[in-house]
Amino acid sequence: MRLSNSAACLSLVAATFAVSAVSAQERVWANDQSIEQISEHVYRWGSDNQFGAYVLTDTAIIVVDGHYCGSGTMEWLKNELTQRHDVPVKYVVLSHDHQDHNCGTGIFADTATAVGHRNIVPHLTFEQRDSMVPEITFDEEMELTVGGVNVHLLYFGPTHSDNLIQVHIPQDRVLIAVDSAKGRNLFPDFRDMDINNQLDVMKILANLPDVDVVLPGHGPVTDQNAFVDHYNYLSAMKTSVLTHMAAGRSLQEIKELVTASQMEAFGDYNGMDRALTDNIVSMWDYLYRYRESNNRITGEEATRCVEDSTQCRTGL
Repeated sequence: MRLSNSAACLSLVAATFAVSAVSAQERVWANDQSIEQISEHVYRWGSDNQFGAYVLTDTAIIVVDGHYCGSGTMEWLKNELTQRHDVPVKYVVLSHDHQDHNCGTGIFADTATAVGHRNIVPHLTFEQRDSMVPEITFDEEMELTVGGVNVHLLYFGPTHSDNLIQVHIPQDRVLIAVDSAKGRNLFPDFRDMDINNQLDVMKILANLPDVDVVLPGHGPVTDQNAFVDHYNYLSAMKTSVLTHMAAGRSLQEIKELVTASQMEAFGDYNGMDRALTDNIVSMWDYLYRYRESNNRITGEEATRCVEDSTQCRTGL
């Protein structure tokens, strides 16, 4: 029996969905949960190359972030905190709304109150994240003082998301910079990033006082040079893509040209093999909406561009 084109498409979609579902179910977790003391009050915890943190004081604990859904790490963390410390978790600080950084935080709802930027709430509720929803929110900055330890929550505007915050413990000279301290590691893409502000914030964080140690959400403990490395890559990417767009080159040409220049300058950055093309395309998409070329496109051209980026006209 021959399937019609529509039926064939539906079958392919169903098969793809089934494979994706199986792949998600079959993910193998490393089971390498660990806790590392970073400073007098700050500890880093995590597994599977994903990390949160907690701040231990004489009266209570502040937990920063959740973990991957299904990893079991949040259950493990709660058990470890109960065994290691005789004070409760009072606050859970959510760095941003992405599910891999807040899943499972509800396990602390019996003793803790969630805190986050005000923009995080609609994301959590609309996406139905498996997460605590902050009862305490703030706009630009907030200070939590627990057991004599001051924890500064800082928001510098939209960056990797419109609600990503930084967690600074000045007296320990530690900055928890989840998904900000990328260093020489590439983002998969820039689909939810305000790139211009990201560049500005990298300069701010690179020069933030009272910081010796920086804790990223993924990868090893680092320092403020991580912000410099990320700034250099992102700035070069933006300049290169924007220059080629203004010269009227097609997206395909831009992908080839920028790949060559970025590989030459940043070839030692992690993830170039799998993420560079998506970085270029999503940078192009951001700049496509950021600028207006001298030769305006028609409504029909805009529709084709949205449906298929290879059809986008990028300049003169």
